[in-house]
Amino acid sequence: MPIHSIQNRGTLAHRRSERGEGKLKAVVITAIILVIIYCAVKIVPAYVSDYQLSDKMQEQARFAVVNRYSEDQIRENIFKVAQDLDIPVKHEDIKVLSTNSVVKISVEYTVPVDLPFYHLDLHFTPSSENKSIL
Repeated sequence: MPIHSIQNRGTLAHRRSERGEGKLKAVVITAIILVIIYCAVKIVPAYVSDYQLSDKMQEQARFAVVNRYSEDQIRENIFKVAQDLDIPVKHEDIKVLSTNSVVKISVEYTVPVDLPFYHLDLHFTPSSENKSIL
């Protein structure tokens, strides 16, 4: 068998693998990854804000028991934190029960997320409770 025919076979086999079939797959995978990143950029901040609000509510419940804050003071403090975090909460969404021995705080709110292909409402209900040691 001549060397020319062996080299031609190798060249033909090499050219068959260069048809561009992998380019479409790479474009599709890149598009999917970009859509996932875009959705995460829109959705994750709402969960981070919810976590931060929940943390502040626990802190506020601890201080409220010790400092004997009124329900209105607690509600106003939580409302300020929610505004700082850009959470769509109204005063009436913040439920506070404060007695000498226990403080309970709960908030219920919904964050609308507009994606180009879907509208999503994220519903959050953080709550906190702290009891007096005495």
